[in-house]
Amino acid sequence: MTHLHITSWVLALILFAAVLVLSNQGKEKPAKILQMILRLDYLFILYSGGDLFANYLGTGGATFGEVIVKVLAGLWIIAAMEMIVMKKAKGKPVSGWWIQWGIALVIALVLGFGRLPLGFQWFS
Repeated sequence: MTHLHITSWVLALILFAAVLVLSNQGKEKPAKILQMILRLDYLFILYSGGDLFANYLGTGGATFGEVIVKVLAGLWIIAAMEMIVMKKAKGKPVSGWWIQWGIALVIALVLGFGRLPLGFQWFS
């Protein structure tokens, strides 16, 4: 399930960038279509992340607090991405949401790749 989760959020990041580029170019209809696909991808992220969370609950251990923080950071990333796209489409400032997105992304990557046992251990 880890591979599905990583593939889903990498696809989400690509779609997120594509939506922003199309919005900046004034191509609202293709941006809206990609935004709907991005929202569908959020469901894959939530499903695979929920399965990983269930696996952590089944194993127990001392990393439970870190798993909760990782789950919250993942939800925070999704919320920030959605708010960036929506506020940008309405012409409102998004700098605060970009900062939140960056902080949450760093937290999720460090916990997922560096600390938690079900991820790939690239940083250790």
